[in-house]
Amino acid sequence: MTRPRRTVPPVALTIAGSDSGGGAGIQADLKTFEAHGVYGASVLTLVTAQNTVGVQAVHALPPDLVVAQIRSVLSDFPVAAIKTGALGTAEAVHAVACALHGWRGPLIVDPVMIAKSGDSLLDPAALHALIHHLLPRAALITPNLPEWDALTRAGLDPTAPVLLKGGHAAHAGQPTPTVTDELRLPGQPTLTLSAPRQHTRHTHGTGCTLSAAITANLALGHALPAAVVRAHAYLQRALHAAPGLGAGHGPLGHRAACDSAACDRAACDSAAATPGDPHSLPFQ
Repeated sequence: MTRPRRTVPPVALTIAGSDSGGGAGIQADLKTFEAHGVYGASVLTLVTAQNTVGVQAVHALPPDLVVAQIRSVLSDFPVAAIKTGALGTAEAVHAVACALHGWRGPLIVDPVMIAKSGDSLLDPAALHALIHHLLPRAALITPNLPEWDALTRAGLDPTAPVLLKGGHAAHAGQPTPTVTDELRLPGQPTLTLSAPRQHTRHTHGTGCTLSAAITANLALGHALPAAVVRAHAYLQRALHAAPGLGAGHGPLGHRAACDSAACDRAACDSAAATPGDPHSLPFQ
């Protein structure tokens, strides 16, 4: 009996740090890729001793080891999309930018600067390297409000392609009842994605998960705006499906949030996405 030919899955690569608690970083990225039916490859940049209440230790890997991992993966796997997360040092940023030179697929950059616990994950010297050597290569940058402020203050072109995440938005010192993200692409109207704020402490790894879901959807062949809409919807389900682990900011429910049918419905009924004048919607 001849076995049916297996469909080769698309491949996505994450270049990021390790979260020993499994809620963010490489671990969250790979769970998100798998939930979308995408094969995940990984390049480790730094190792953290981390749980839901904080980061106890950080060790950055040597840049030459980071480069070796990237070259090893790209030489053997048909990588369709790449995301970067925590890079840690200026040397690592340079190493990643150099190793990706000549690779022509979409790159999503999550400029991870501060962990959910408030601990710093980016060397100050790396900010300049990020802006001048890696972000110009990005198809999309996914900062939260404090990261966007830091990036633009440090010289990032404010017209860069960005998904500005509004989870930190507040009014009169209180979180806004609705979380609004804005997709701002050069030459296109702003796309606004809104969802009711989920009042939960289980939010560890939301930024990693969102950028990984965008990367997975790009690997699946979706155009960037559609990939962002689908990823936004997936994140809402992952928040709702959080398993309730840990004493602090707990992890999301990556696997429970997505099956093929749910992902196919995502862009239709799970996210409020509205186009608008790119100059009419202020950052919140």
